[in-house]
This record gives sequence, C-alpha cells and structure tokens, in this order.
Amino acid sequence: MNPYLRTPTALTALALVATLAACGTTEEGKASSSNSVTIGLLLPENETARYEKFDKPLMEKKVSLLTLGKGKVVYANAMGDAAKQNAQADAMIESKVDVLVVDAVDSTAIAGAVTKAKAAGIPVVAYDRLAEGPVDAYVSFDNEDIGRLQGKTLLDSLGERARNGKIVMMHGALTDPNAARYKAGARAVLEGKVTVGKEYDTAEWKRENASANMTAAISALGKDKIVGVYSANDGMAGGIIAALKAAGVSPLPPVTGQDTELAAVQRIVAGEQFMSVYKPYSREAESAAEIAVLLAQGEKIDGIINQVVSSPTTKRVPAVLILGVSVTRDNIRSTLVLDNVYTVDEICTPALKAACDGIGLE
Repeated sequence: MNPYLRTPTALTALALVATLAACGTTEEGKASSSNSVTIGLLLPENETARYEKFDKPLMEKKVSLLTLGKGKVVYANAMGDAAKQNAQADAMIESKVDVLVVDAVDSTAIAGAVTKAKAAGIPVVAYDRLAEGPVDAYVSFDNEDIGRLQGKTLLDSLGERARNGKIVMMHGALTDPNAARYKAGARAVLEGKVTVGKEYDTAEWKRENASANMTAAISALGKDKIVGVYSANDGMAGGIIAALKAAGVSPLPPVTGQDTELAAVQRIVAGEQFMSVYKPYSREAESAAEIAVLLAQGEKIDGIINQVVSSPTTKRVPAVLILGVSVTRDNIRSTLVLDNVYTVDEICTPALKAACDGIGLE
C-alpha cells in the first residue's frame, strides 16, 4: 500500500476509534462535552473554485460525523488578503476556538497568528500550505510529486517536438510555499529535455496575470516557437489559453494544470487544455478534520500521520501527504466521474456533446 495514501475508510476508523475511546473513559456528560468542539477554518481565497466547492463542505461534514453532530466549523475566507487573514485568525483566537485549521495566504505573514494561537493553548493545523510558526500538524498533497507529474505528462505529450521548440513555464505566487515545490518537481523532469523560453512567477495565482505573462512570452518568443506551456494550476491555464487564442496560435500547444476545476475539465474534453492534476480533496479535508477533532479532544494523532516535514521556523512537523493523479481526456471517467467529483451531465454541456461522445463520456 502506498504510504502517502490512506483510504477514507481507514482514516475514519482510526478517528472513530480514538473518539469512542475518549468518550468511553469518561462519564456520559463529559463524553458529550468532548464532542462539542469548535474548529476554526481559515481558507485563503475564492479565485480557485475548490475551496468553497470542496474543502469547506467536506471538512464541515467530517467534523459533524466525527463528533456525532455536536462539533462545528467556524469559517472565514481571506479573499487573497494576508492582513485580512491575520485579523480573521485573531478573531477566532479571541473567540477561543478549540483548534485552528489554516490554509495561509502568505505562509510567512501568518506565523505571528500561529504563535499567538499556540500561546493561547489553541493547536494549529496547517492545511494545504505549510504555514510558518509552531504548527502542530500539516495536511497537504505531495507538492513536489505533483510538479513532477505535470512535467512528465507535458514531456510525454510533446514527444519529438520537445527538441524543436521552447516551452513557457507559468509558476504560482512567490508567497505560496507550494508553488516552489511544484516548480522544483517540474524542473527536475523537464531540465535538459526541453528548452525553457520564458518563465514567470505569477502574482496571486491570478488568471489575468498569467494571461498577461503569456502575451508577453508570445511576443518575445514568437507564436510558432512555443511547443508547450507548463501552467501550475487550472485558473492560470484558462488565462494562458485565452492569450494563446487571442494571438492566433493554432493548433494550441499542450497546457498543463492542477485542481481539475470544472472549466478546466471541459477544456480538456474540448482539446484546449492537455491535462490537470486531480487532488482527492476528500482525503485531504477529511484527514485535516480528523486531526483537528483529535487535537481538540486532547488525543494523539500518531495513527494518522505518514510523514514528517519542516518549515523555515519549525522542524519535524507531523504530516499527512497525499498523491495526485494526472487527468487527461483518456481517464476523466475513471477518476473524476468515478469519485463523484463531477457527473457526466455537469461536464458534458450541449456544446461539448460530440467531444464527450468521442471519449466515451456519454
């Protein structure tokens, strides 16, 4: 069994055993109160569809399940503003949440709030991005492996064309530590095998910034010289593809992505985007919820942890890291549809019917 992947069933069993054990050793009234936990959830932005569509509801559902409906999640979204997220964290600390789960806008800027939470006796779980400061646990995907997966899929799609042209690399925001890991993974695969014509770090991961960068790259390199584009996520891929179309690039070169946003999956079906990385958000959100509930109840989290990682400020942070899956036109049904991320009806709009039929998404 892959050490990075624990099935939801196994994770649920671990957490439920811990929860029931905690309840079974106390009086009935005390056991009931141990389930009345409040988890503070801070998510970074709403530009990326996943946070509101998947992470938040999945975590709320899991917390409710693990606490027999008595636990609750208090939620705030920073809308990409690090100062706003710090204020949201302060408010949650002031209201005395039992645990803080933080997906940092800026991993360095949030360190003060993490330290403040710890001083108040509130455990902190870094979610999706490794926040600096004295965090108690970290739950995310194996981000360097995701970069390698993106790079390998792009390289495989290029074949002999890799020798005859240049690629553009569109990385994420410098304030996001995950972006550096994606970049390192992709470079490890691509270096020496394809020429990188232009490379950008994209402010705030924004589609419009990626589009402007791509327009500049086309102008500098020439539209006929770009054989592929490494895009770190789907939102940026949408802007990149729009810029390629506006410049009259045809056929479109293969473009990578990440997050399997619905719009990106539809672009893959249409042949505009080559791939995306499916990250099983249910495993990530459920793992974070289980760790948060156990910490709130004063229980150990050792049975869930599968890795140890370090940030610039904190060494040997207990972690759960999960692998991603490359999604192309060939495996949409066996990944996203099978896992109930999207239905065929959601993906296959009337305009995409013929393309869906062509790849077996009837």
